[in-house]
Amino acid sequence: MSKSRPYSCLSVKSIEIQQLVKTRVGQSPLAGVDVAKDSFVLVLHWPDGSFQRPWRIKSPSEISEAVAKLAELNQHCPVKVAMESSGTYGDALRQALADAQLPVVRVSGKAVKDQSESFDGVPSQHDGKDAAIIADLGRRGKSRDWQLGQASPLDQELRYWVRKLDRAQRIKQMHGGRIEALLARHWPEANAHLASGSATLAGALARWGDPARLAADPQAPVWLARVGGRYLTAQKIADLLESARTTVGVRMNRWERRELRELAKALLARRKTIARCRRRLKALTTDHPIIGAQAPAVGLISACVLWMCLGDPRNYSCAAAYRKAMGLNLVENSSGQQQSPLRLSKRGQRLSRKWMYFAALRQMKHPAVRTWVGHKKQRDGGKGSRAVTAVMRRLALAAWHVAVHGVEFNAVQLFPSGRFDKRPRPSLPRNIRTAAPAVEIAPATSSPIVRCAQERQGASP
Repeated sequence: MSKSRPYSCLSVKSIEIQQLVKTRVGQSPLAGVDVAKDSFVLVLHWPDGSFQRPWRIKSPSEISEAVAKLAELNQHCPVKVAMESSGTYGDALRQALADAQLPVVRVSGKAVKDQSESFDGVPSQHDGKDAAIIADLGRRGKSRDWQLGQASPLDQELRYWVRKLDRAQRIKQMHGGRIEALLARHWPEANAHLASGSATLAGALARWGDPARLAADPQAPVWLARVGGRYLTAQKIADLLESARTTVGVRMNRWERRELRELAKALLARRKTIARCRRRLKALTTDHPIIGAQAPAVGLISACVLWMCLGDPRNYSCAAAYRKAMGLNLVENSSGQQQSPLRLSKRGQRLSRKWMYFAALRQMKHPAVRTWVGHKKQRDGGKGSRAVTAVMRRLALAAWHVAVHGVEFNAVQLFPSGRFDKRPRPSLPRNIRTAAPAVEIAPATSSPIVRCAQERQGASP
């Protein structure tokens, strides 16, 4: 790399491969690529520690030309490409590199940021420098294989339905919030009788769109009884219609009535979409061993999301690594006399944490978990957010154990050694030697502490 302006970029069109390899034949360069939305920056790192001037590659117009020159370079000097994960912006380049049969590895963005000052003594980040750091980390083995391969047909369809379900749920939540706001203005008594997200209330709003019209229709009680079924008693129907007649809300005009009806219809449509996605996911995963094992712990949809976001849990060395991939590991930022509180790292895909949150709320209804959560809230001054986070973190560990070791999920064992658990705990031997976890472990009836000891010893129960 030139000593004067070492990070100034050259256009990929100006690169002459034959001139470049005159004195480098047989050497194996590593190409570090910094990915951005409109352009990429590529830096070649040679075995002697030297760097070439960065190449500027416009995306997508110059991707083919850049890969062609890398393929030409590969004929004289075997090339490996290191990339930083940057969403989907680099996938077109990865596809082109895969078609050219050039190996690709992935470097962590966090590692690149941490190396910014130690690399050249300057705590700055820009495209040329980041590409050089990526190449350096790839050269030192701080990378993982990142070939772009096609998932199995089952995983492809699973990803489609999970994304469709999550998208429909977010739209449903948005429509539900808007309906709740309109009801607070025009029919504030409605939520006292029916939940704002209930299908019965949404159906009534889609049909009449106005509490006055609902109250004036003589067929309304029959319709509500048919739609609500056994969950909607005659007394509740009478109370609902009475609140519609005597509401103190603002009277609606025809445009407000039209808006409320359209929102209610859209919400009902999203509910049908979500139900269809759930049925399809259930049918797809009937014989799936991992998702089937995790479903009792986190729920079927959450298990599908974890499989889609994190892959096979058996590829993780331990339960803590699986939890860390969800972004549920605790980090701190302390220095000197300042002691910062622990917080979640929130690394990885947001979707996995969202559905683990839903799973935690469901498990908090279990008597054993609810008791622990109650004591936890007391210790935290009535705040429940930390308790939910704790349940999420324990569920993440449980999801790994039930999938990898085949144990049966038991909510009582989520907090077996807690402060409020009075059961005696078996002691662990002091001379436990660390070893690879055993594939077969104790049955679900044994304590998690005993299972942990057996995993470390590599012993069967």
